[in-house]
Amino acid sequence: MKKKSYEASFKRLEEIMSTLEDGQLGLEESLTLFQEGIELYRQCREQLNKAEDTLKVVLAESGLETIKPLREELEES
Repeated sequence: MKKKSYEASFKRLEEIMSTLEDGQLGLEESLTLFQEGIELYRQCREQLNKAEDTLKVVLAESGLETIKPLREELEES
């Protein structure tokens, strides 16, 4: 699967989730969409992790490294 932008991947993932939640597909179609969704989730997660790493570097270089990483902030909420 070709990598898409985060926004495009996330939008497609939302479409897949909506389609699967409708429950109108057969087993094979559902499995195919589920597999695509898993791959898109992994791509989105990878892109978010890279963005977070970039932010950490930028914050460290600007002397603001005391700000909590996004991952920690999300885990606390």
